Amino acid sequence: MSALYRRLQADPQADLRLLVGGAHLSRTYGHSIDQIRADGLQVLLAVESLIDSDTPSSRLKSASILLQGAIDAVASWQPDAIVYAGDREEVWIGAMLGAYLEIPTVHFYGGDHTMSGYVDNPVRHAASKLSTYHLVAVEAHRQRLLRLGEPDERIRVVGNLSLDNFRAHRAIPREQLQQRLGLPAALGDYALVMFHPDPVERDIAPQVLGRMLDALAAHGLGAVVGYPNSDPANRGLVEAIEQRRDQPRFFAYRNLERDDFLSVYKNARLIIGNSSSGILEAASVPLAAVDVGVRQRGRLAGANVVFCDADRAAIDAAIARVLSPAFGAIVAQVVNPYGSGDASERAAQFLLHTDLRALRPKTEDPLVAGGRNP
Repeated sequence: MSALYRRLQADPQADLRLLVGGAHLSRTYGHSIDQIRADGLQVLLAVESLIDSDTPSSRLKSASILLQGAIDAVASWQPDAIVYAGDREEVWIGAMLGAYLEIPTVHFYGGDHTMSGYVDNPVRHAASKLSTYHLVAVEAHRQRLLRLGEPDERIRVVGNLSLDNFRAHRAIPREQLQQRLGLPAALGDYALVMFHPDPVERDIAPQVLGRMLDALAAHGLGAVVGYPNSDPANRGLVEAIEQRRDQPRFFAYRNLERDDFLSVYKNARLIIGNSSSGILEAASVPLAAVDVGVRQRGRLAGANVVFCDADRAAIDAAIARVLSPAFGAIVAQVVNPYGSGDASERAAQFLLHTDLRALRPKTEDPLVAGGRNP
């Protein structure tokens, strides 16, 4: 969303202010509110909401703290719209704030779907039912929202906003990046590893991460590894990362500035793990992506993505496949199905030039074709 936020921040017609909470204010997860402020974005309210006890109940308690902290600030400011993106708890918090405070809401990336069974999936769909408008990434997501009973006039296809950062960015040369970040001299060619906890594979997540790292080493690749998100069972992954920090072809980070992260991304041989980034953004580099396990299974993906199971043999085979010259030729020609990097401008034009209150009351009857009232 950062490309859209910067676009709106620069527009005199817009008064953008952010509600910031969760891991953004945690030193454990990189304190990324510093980057938000460095971008010159205005923070309406910062809520220290994260209960970092690594349990499912702590995630729900953290969400309740963020909701409670936000209500008075949003009710007092009375914005023209509340904007949120994706499928996590802050999305249904934004949707509930808008619904109960009678403020129009705009949900980005509704209509996406995975087959993992993770709570994020129904949260995304539930937030869509509470939202006034939907700015979706692709036509298939629009069709899924129509099946959920959302009328067509509430939906716009704009593409994925994260691609805008990739299109506009020029990578820092590898040698300079190595000096800036302190990358190991022996790192050599490397894979970017981004792996998060998932309830289906929660108990084996550290072992799966170890399999990926061992497989990369067997294929002659170093590893640049991002720490996991704050979801339950992240601590086992953190411990697995810490155990390898002294290896000569290994580098781990908690949070990188945007320019550094994009440069690490673009200098990699491939991306591997279960982050949505491999699905959404890697094709815009272009970069091969190996998606391990069930977390992203079922999502639309470009020809640069190989899905595999979480056992060592499957991971080995997937890495070998994406490193082959034949697959490299496929990656070189890939077209990102999520857009071409102009989504933030499309979204900004919609937000700035649409009467967002026109459809705020959700009066549609799901029994009527298309969700429209007669």
